[in-house]
Amino acid sequence: MTADKRADILSLARKTIHTEALALKHLEQTLGDDFVCAVELILHSRGKLVVTGMGKSGLIGRKIAATLASTGTPSFFLHPGEAFHGDLGMISPEDTVLALSYSGETDEILKIVPFIHTNGNKLISMTGNPESTLARNSDVHLDVAVRHEACILHLAPTTSTTAQIAMGDAMAVALMKLRNFTSIDFARLHPGGSLGRRLLMTVGNVMHKEGLPVVAPDCSAKDMIHAVSKGGLGLIVICEGDKVGISAGRWNAANRSFSRSGPWTSPRSTPRPSGPMRS
Repeated sequence: MTADKRADILSLARKTIHTEALALKHLEQTLGDDFVCAVELILHSRGKLVVTGMGKSGLIGRKIAATLASTGTPSFFLHPGEAFHGDLGMISPEDTVLALSYSGETDEILKIVPFIHTNGNKLISMTGNPESTLARNSDVHLDVAVRHEACILHLAPTTSTTAQIAMGDAMAVALMKLRNFTSIDFARLHPGGSLGRRLLMTVGNVMHKEGLPVVAPDCSAKDMIHAVSKGGLGLIVICEGDKVGISAGRWNAANRSFSRSGPWTSPRSTPRPSGPMRS
């Protein structure tokens, strides 16, 4: 690739990022009372937040639902096409619905709007056209209009989807603040992540209480090595009456030595506990 070609690629990439950054700046400046109303509707809802959208807006909707659910706002994504063919039963009267459609005229979403109204749900829409059918039939409308897409054809959703993601993140962060959502709450919802393990893991979660490799102090080194291998903990517990000791370390080397030199049967060659025997 020539230097000119590389420069063209970087120039186009920077222009894309700059275009989307300008759109986010505009979104920041135009954010107003409608956003506050939407957040309050979700905050005071007795049910879940149901997020719906088609195409790229649907993909953004899935991300928004996941972010909200992981930050203290019960939420799930409902595909509008599936909803129209039976899945509307997933929406309870106590739920609030967030519908994403940049044009505000997406047929699959407009088809389920009558049900949302008759079911008693509050409807929040996120579109780029405040005069659209969806916006006019919503309780609250969030305007995510952008001047133009970053796409070189000005067709593929690029800037508009960035604006949708930013609006969803702003809602999630505002709700976290209002719910007094803490790092402990976050860890509780993310037990598989590093934060969850660090904040929630206790000694009791990882302690081995059963099937421990216990041996007598006068057993042979061969039996000890077999006990270590079977236990899978890299150590053995040596019990003598009411005294207990733990022997750990260098067992892999001992096992290799055992394999090379043959069986060890003399108790005199038994590795001793790494610490004092304790009652």
